[in-house]
Amino acid sequence: MASMANRANPLFNNLPHFLTWRALGFRTICSGRMGFSSQSQRQLDPESPVAGTKVLETFKEEFEIGDRLITLESGKIARFANGAVVLGMEETKVLSTVAAAKGDAVRDFLPLTVDYQEKQFAQGVIPNTFMRREGAPKERELLCGRIIDRPIRPLFPAGFYHEVQVTASVLSSDGKQDPDVLAANATSAALMLSDIPWAGPIGVIRIGRISGQFIVNPTMDELSLSDLNLVYACTRDKTIMIDVQAREISEKDLEAGLRLAHPEAVKYIEPQIKLAAKAGKHKKEYKLSMMPDRTLEKVGKLAEAPIEAVFTDPTYGKFERGEALENITQDVKKVLEEECDEESLRLLPKAVDTVRKKVVRRRIIAEGFRLDGRRLDEVRPLYCEAGNLPMLHGSSLFNRGDTQVLCTVTLGAPGDAQRLESIVGPPTKRFMLHYSFPPFCINEVGKRGGLNRREVGHGTLAEKALLAVLPPEDDFPYTVRINSEVMASDGSTSMATVCGGSMALMDAGIPLHEHVAGVSVGLVSEVDQSTGSIKDYRILTDILGLEDHLGDMDFKIAGTQRGITAIQLDIKPAGIPLDIICESLEPARKGRIQILDHMEREISVPRTQDDRNSPRLATLKYSNDALRRLLGPLGALKRKIEDETGARISVSDGTLTIVAKNQSVMEKVLEKVDFILGREIEIGGIYKGRVSSIKEYGAFVEFNGGQQGLLHISELSHEPVSRVSDVVSIGQQLSLICIGQDVRGNIKLSLKATLPRPGSETNNVVEESVSSTKEAPSVWAAAGDLSSNGQQNQSYISEKLPASKYEAGDINASTSSPPILIRSAAECDEEEKSAGLVQNSKATSRPVGASETDHEPKTFHQDSSVLAKSGLLQTINDKMSKSFSKKEGDKTEVRSPVNTLKIGTKVTAKVYQIRTGGLVLDLGGGIRGMYRFETNGKNDFEVDDELQVVCVSFSSKGIPVMSLVDDE
Repeated sequence: MASMANRANPLFNNLPHFLTWRALGFRTICSGRMGFSSQSQRQLDPESPVAGTKVLETFKEEFEIGDRLITLESGKIARFANGAVVLGMEETKVLSTVAAAKGDAVRDFLPLTVDYQEKQFAQGVIPNTFMRREGAPKERELLCGRIIDRPIRPLFPAGFYHEVQVTASVLSSDGKQDPDVLAANATSAALMLSDIPWAGPIGVIRIGRISGQFIVNPTMDELSLSDLNLVYACTRDKTIMIDVQAREISEKDLEAGLRLAHPEAVKYIEPQIKLAAKAGKHKKEYKLSMMPDRTLEKVGKLAEAPIEAVFTDPTYGKFERGEALENITQDVKKVLEEECDEESLRLLPKAVDTVRKKVVRRRIIAEGFRLDGRRLDEVRPLYCEAGNLPMLHGSSLFNRGDTQVLCTVTLGAPGDAQRLESIVGPPTKRFMLHYSFPPFCINEVGKRGGLNRREVGHGTLAEKALLAVLPPEDDFPYTVRINSEVMASDGSTSMATVCGGSMALMDAGIPLHEHVAGVSVGLVSEVDQSTGSIKDYRILTDILGLEDHLGDMDFKIAGTQRGITAIQLDIKPAGIPLDIICESLEPARKGRIQILDHMEREISVPRTQDDRNSPRLATLKYSNDALRRLLGPLGALKRKIEDETGARISVSDGTLTIVAKNQSVMEKVLEKVDFILGREIEIGGIYKGRVSSIKEYGAFVEFNGGQQGLLHISELSHEPVSRVSDVVSIGQQLSLICIGQDVRGNIKLSLKATLPRPGSETNNVVEESVSSTKEAPSVWAAAGDLSSNGQQNQSYISEKLPASKYEAGDINASTSSPPILIRSAAECDEEEKSAGLVQNSKATSRPVGASETDHEPKTFHQDSSVLAKSGLLQTINDKMSKSFSKKEGDKTEVRSPVNTLKIGTKVTAKVYQIRTGGLVLDLGGGIRGMYRFETNGKNDFEVDDELQVVCVSFSSKGIPVMSLVDDE
């Protein structure tokens, strides 16, 4: 301003200082408004005013856990929050703040809200949404919020009902560390700095295991290789929360991981105490809503005896018991109204609940009896049903006591995988489990809203449990969605979802190597009021909903016969000793084994079926150029195929995936794909084409994606043909066989080879050309099973259909096949020689230009009438034929088809799967049998071992039960 004034009027330079704006105490005009300047500004720099500088006092603690340097910092960011801490591990930093509402609380619960945020700026990315902003909380953010909420909630004092809000935000992420554990520790430190009463601090740690070695604070890359993802929270001497995802880890190994996690988590506690000593606030005296002893004593005298009478009667169901307890509450209310005791009336619901809790806990500890009369380690009655909705890909109904869950499975293409926008972890998820808890399952009226924290948490727990037994993505590249609908709830619906989901997956034909079951374990303890230590306790297996509410913990454990796959521990008191937690693992294992045995009796192997109405999925391999031709401009050709057939097509790098409602739709799509893209031309291959032009010597046919072939006049019919136009016409569609290639590379086609010879009912050339087509797409379907009389309801886990460019190879041993006519090689040779169709019974089709030694001969044939009936053309290989016949010297003995299996029939079987209790046997023709290990018998089998077995019985679903044949 001074320089501008000088340039405008030189006289300003000669003004005395006492007449200037600054000398009079005014701010300069360019500040935008006039006012008095501060004395400090005038003293510091009379010519250029300097704004006041605020020095931020920061407090910092550094420490190491494992090989990671961790910092706790407060005072620089979010200074107005009641407590704010930035926790950093390498380049990942998380801010956590806490705030409490002012005024007195007028409620009877703690309204604790935890919001966890992962905004895209933390990884230097702009959101890919229309508004370019983050939207509603994602599933991962809700789950991380639960990881923070569960360990801090039990440590608030009893009667503290003031609203508390925790906000955790990821400030920066290097993608190496999962911020959820960092946010939980930062929240603990923020609560320690605040004036909110809280019995912390806590420490939260993550433990992984690679090749049997435990790793503290594993990176995301290490977690992808780990068979254990353990999140453990504790105080100095007690466990607060456990969350586990594992790949069938044993109880012994899990206990070792918990014993390691506790001292590592405690290392977070001391730095928080030091930081609170430097920068913490004095704890404020909040008003606690405590229950007056007078009210509790009065309500106890009126209600304790009738409540105990209800709880000692095991004939009460859930709602009958609830109605009886409500009647008791109303009776007490009438007495208090007569006495005009307003205070007791206001606290009546909580007082009655306290009396209920006292009665139930005393009876369980003193007498060992539960509400429904069960023993402490007894599981409720079970009922399982698989395949109850046959039109779906997979379905099951699971009951445990009054808890009932309906699970359904839907298979989709790889493109149907869920896209994740998390700052860490994989970008997509191909296995999803969605848990739904509708109001009618507890006979209530309510609204259905958006994502619910409880539903997301329960669904993710069941998803973790089942993920461990899914086949690898390379073997099973399809997207899987499980819907769990709770039909009735009386405790442990998430564990019922695990059981129902496992059966539904097997019903869908997905090759799980083990069933997964889950059970919830509870605890009732008696605490010494003077010391706070536990004097006596009881562990309850398979707890009811009321036992969960009135007990001390809900310990959900899911796993297979081999080990644990998922755990979630939630507690109500301020910590439980780790020894009690470890002791609970064995009752949970016994209950889980009991449930698994019941599930095995219902469905023990993935189903297979030949229902042409069942859904189909197929994967095909093509070059990227071919896939671009299939998509067409802007995907127009792909959409046209989808609109015409109703199928869904997804394309990835070199892979085409087709999802069809049934087999007929699949065949239509494959036909269209073959016509557009074509297949590798093979001698003996069957192709559909259209006549494009007619010459005197033959017709030119366009087929296989635009290729041209010559149909010579001599190949039109077995009878002499004088004119080509007498047999074919332009535009006519034909099914032709490639019979060779001339010296110029032109493809030679034959029509007469597809026609039966005069006097012959079948055409073996067609059959052999079919068997020589290349490996077809894997087609997965929902499942059927064996009927009670042993006849096979045909169903395919994987079918082989003629498609495009496939590499020749053997069919997987697990492939099911339709009923076929079995012949020996000699019989086939004799029939072919008599028909005069082939010169060598072992001749096989081969690619154009290939030598006879390029492919192994096929000596196994299918009956064409059966092929026409089933609509499936399958490549058959020598491995499959071995399961039906065996050679003794020069004589070939033909075994009768397995679908006529009867009790006492001896067959040669192969070991298909090795399970904990026995074997799954491949009896041939895609039929599975089972063999249970005998006591003190041989159990050191290997996959593909050949065994001599005899059928001794059939299961309730018609599965053959086999026994080993003595060597004698």
